[in-house]
Amino acid sequence: MPSRHTVRRRLAEAISAGGAGAAVGARRLADAGRTGAAVGARRLAEATAAGRTNAVIGARRLYRAADARTPDQLRPAVRWVRQNRSTTAWSATLTVAFGALLLPSYASAHIVHPTTPGNSAFTSVSTPFHQPATVQVAQPAPYQQPRSVDSQHSVAVAANLAPSTAPAPVPAAEPAAQPAPDSPPAPGAAWSAPAPGAPISNPFGKPNRAYAAGYHTGVDFAVNSGTPLRAVGNATVVSAKWDGAYGNDVVLRLPDGHFALYAHMSSLKVRAGQSVSAGQVIGYSGTTGNSTGPHLHFEIRTANRYAAVVDPISYLSARGVTDF
Repeated sequence: MPSRHTVRRRLAEAISAGGAGAAVGARRLADAGRTGAAVGARRLAEATAAGRTNAVIGARRLYRAADARTPDQLRPAVRWVRQNRSTTAWSATLTVAFGALLLPSYASAHIVHPTTPGNSAFTSVSTPFHQPATVQVAQPAPYQQPRSVDSQHSVAVAANLAPSTAPAPVPAAEPAAQPAPDSPPAPGAAWSAPAPGAPISNPFGKPNRAYAAGYHTGVDFAVNSGTPLRAVGNATVVSAKWDGAYGNDVVLRLPDGHFALYAHMSSLKVRAGQSVSAGQVIGYSGTTGNSTGPHLHFEIRTANRYAAVVDPISYLSARGVTDF
């Protein structure tokens, strides 16, 4: 077995041999790299030189071909352009720039601005979009397109080309006739108070939230039960019956189209469809229905429904009735 000293010596020799081998390898690698780089650079320079040579040869051949194909009258101009390349380039640049500056003004000159308000072929929103076609006409008409079998497929009617016609005047609508609350009585008709001589206990139109209409829709006459009640004019009996809150009531249709209502009656003397005369007794007063005591609730209506009413006193006064 070698001694420790021998092992150390051999290890040191091996390390020294390895360092020497590494140094030789690095030197050879550096030499090879420099040689390869030099060869690559030389080849690149040669290729570049060859490319420049080919470019010069190509340009010369191109000029010769252009000279061969250029007419005699254009050759002086071509030679001038070749000799003044810088001037030609600047001239082209200035021309393009000047055209770009003029473009906005040129475009704005073609925008249509209507000079008068209203619709036109350019501003009307009601003109429908024209169908694509070869020809647009103002109205349907035969059109013969050259070498066409069915030429009407190439024709479209343009609404904005049609001749303008003034619209026909629209007659003003007549106002609807409304019944006059205080229209004069029918010719030859006689009129009477519903309870002649009876005083008024509750006037027409008095506000009261207890009523559905918010006010008193008729006039109340203070009469005792059993007082005869009379037709205020020549009329036709529309109804004579029990009517809920009105109790026993009678509705008359008067000659001018108004309606007279008598409410809270104790008894009735007429029936529906019967004709009565002014002053004729139609029944007797009472306190039926929604009533706190004997009285006559009397209404004049423009239509036979609740709250379609006018002032009964004004209505009868306009017809000469004064005994109330």
